Amino acid sequence: MHHLAQLNIARMLVSDIDHPIMADFVAQLDPINQLAEESEGFVWRLKGDGNDATEFRPFDDERIIVNMSVWESPEQLQAFVFKSRHTDVMKERRKWFEKPDQLMTVLWWIPAGHIPTITEAKHRLERLNKVGSGAQAFTFRDIQPKPNEGTREISESV
Repeated sequence: MHHLAQLNIARMLVSDIDHPIMADFVAQLDPINQLAEESEGFVWRLKGDGNDATEFRPFDDERIIVNMSVWESPEQLQAFVFKSRHTDVMKERRKWFEKPDQLMTVLWWIPAGHIPTITEAKHRLERLNKVGSGAQAFTFRDIQPKPNEGTREISESV
């Protein structure tokens, strides 16, 4: 059995998440994260000490923040992202984040029970931006089929 992992990143307009420009975004983190955890198909999300992922900075840019989670299916992730209160946050994202010049979201299949690492996710996003969508890294627009249930494709295959 496989689950769907996702990473999305965003580059803040300012260098500090505690800056007043980011206050409205930060105020929505707990309710939106709770909504995710209560959504059908939710499996796991990356959390730091503050119950969100804003403390992680795996890229060579302190203004880039990350969000990573695991879901049972693409349909369940899409329902959360595009058909819940999460959509309202996405509509306002230009208030807090720069317009990207590359893909900022990557999806990939993982064996059920595997918890993806930030390094694994970062490599998947880099692969997507470098070589495009495929079995190892894809987007909502090009969801790839699950691997054969007998295989164990994880981070070593990136």
